Amino acid sequence: MAASNPPTEIEKQKIFDMAEKEMEYRVEFFNKLTGTCFNKCVEKKYKEPELYMGENTCIDRCVSKYQQVTNIIGQMLANGRRPI
Repeated sequence: MAASNPPTEIEKQKIFDMAEKEMEYRVEFFNKLTGTCFNKCVEKKYKEPELYMGENTCIDRCVSKYQQVTNIIGQMLANGRRPI
């Protein structure tokens, strides 16, 4: 059994940079998702402090579709295909 070598400083920096980019991507994804679904599903004039059933349903569907489309595009890019 070969002993694994600890990562070098350069490898640690690459890992950190990748984690930082992943976090930036996730924050951007969340911000776009919430902005898009909020603008699409929530009425501009707030009548009540809670979301009503129609808004909840719309948000559930919006989030689901947004995630599905993002996954499809990611898979296409990973396979070297250009999204339509």
